[in-house]
Amino acid sequence: MILVTGAAGHIGNVLVRELVRRGYAVRALALPGEDVRPLADSKPEIVEANILDYPALKAAMTGAEVVFHLASLVALVPEQFELMQKVNIEGTANVIKACLETGVKRLIYTSSIHAYGRPDKNLVIDERLPFDTEIGGGGYDQTKAKASKLVLEAAKAGLNAVILAPTGVIGPYDFKRSEMGEMTNYWMKSTPTFSLEGAFDFVDVRDVVEAHINAIERGEAGQAYLLPGHRVSVRDYRRLIQDACSTCSKEIYVPMKLAQIFAPLAEWFYRILKTRPSFTRYAIDTLMSNSVVSGEKAVEVLGFHPRSIEETVRDSVEWWQANSESVKPSLRSAKQLKQGV
Repeated sequence: MILVTGAAGHIGNVLVRELVRRGYAVRALALPGEDVRPLADSKPEIVEANILDYPALKAAMTGAEVVFHLASLVALVPEQFELMQKVNIEGTANVIKACLETGVKRLIYTSSIHAYGRPDKNLVIDERLPFDTEIGGGGYDQTKAKASKLVLEAAKAGLNAVILAPTGVIGPYDFKRSEMGEMTNYWMKSTPTFSLEGAFDFVDVRDVVEAHINAIERGEAGQAYLLPGHRVSVRDYRRLIQDACSTCSKEIYVPMKLAQIFAPLAEWFYRILKTRPSFTRYAIDTLMSNSVVSGEKAVEVLGFHPRSIEETVRDSVEWWQANSESVKPSLRSAKQLKQGV
């Protein structure tokens, strides 16, 4: 049996969907009261538990041979920063402990490209770089780096664990309406839309899931594998979206210096509206950072082969055209998250 934490998330629901399709017995872990409609099509066994509730987590993990640990929190407003530390670091420590105590045969931890910090732009990012727990590009980066190091330490102590670190995950089945999902919807409009400088590496969620499933039997314990897709500029990404939905709207180009001035105001605006921010200082820093990433190790070991960015964008647009009205952005409060809502 396979346990998936964070099963209702973007990677999680696609992973559960594919595991079930291939005939695996899947137990999907969800927060108490969490919306599990993303799992409706795949129909796994659903167990409600918070990874910060160790007894409930251990009970949910009992009987699992493989654990995919995807559950994490991206804090976009200050009141969630403390909780993000607990979920991403303490939650991962709980998962490791439960794996050891219940006899899990393999833990596959989903880290992030952001766990490698913001290396100098003249470097190609690969697995030889250490996880950056000190500098990083923000609180989220550091929590993922610290959690990744916990997994590496556990592997050294004997836990059969591997780490997969995708870049910016995009693609269909984005039921939680991620930042990139929100941006995709924005750029699908026929009215004038903004674009910025910068670029980033984006990878299809389905290719990330394929690598995760391959990691059940492939990959060396204690090793990390980067999962990049294609590096694309913001302006080119906008163009690909508009091409996919046959839209040609006016582009309002915002210079980066101006964007940096208005980002704090945008964060305040989204906070007042209680919606997920899509224009933040963290996002700007990310777009201006080094995003030249090598996936050679994952290609060789995990059989990782990312599809074209055009195919991903085309499928994303098609999915959003069918689902944008039913999938709305939201921003849960720290109180709701603590209560497992």
